[in-house]
Amino acid sequence: MDANLFRRACAQFATGVAIAAALDTDGLPHGMTINSFTSVSMEPPLVLICVDRASNLLAIFERSGRYGLSFLCHQQRGLSMRFAQRGHDRFDSIPWQAGATGVPLIPNALAHLECRIARKLEAGDHVVLIAEVVSADIQPGKPLLYFESGYRTLE
Repeated sequence: MDANLFRRACAQFATGVAIAAALDTDGLPHGMTINSFTSVSMEPPLVLICVDRASNLLAIFERSGRYGLSFLCHQQRGLSMRFAQRGHDRFDSIPWQAGATGVPLIPNALAHLECRIARKLEAGDHVVLIAEVVSADIQPGKPLLYFESGYRTLE
């Protein structure tokens, strides 16, 4: 399979954009932009995200055993871009709030899910983190979308 064709074909699937975040052993927040989110099960409530095996954040998520998901609204494109970049403290001067379980959450997101990792699966160059949702909240707004390798919003 041609890698470029595969990437371009996957770009035809519109996704929402979220920030996944966890605390390190010193209680500092770390996060990344994701669009590899999927709901898995209603009973129990399970979701999954995929994390690049080469990412230094994978070990933080695994050690924490918990992560927060913040589904971004259309005004939060800048946050998505910031958390997609490597080589800097993504949370530097970025406000965040601790959820009920302590996981870092981004204020003003459309929804928050607080997750406890239940299972890890190795899949190619990524690790799939399946987690039970232990807390959630929502607020009105329009989502930030990603399609054809670019940000989009609903009309």
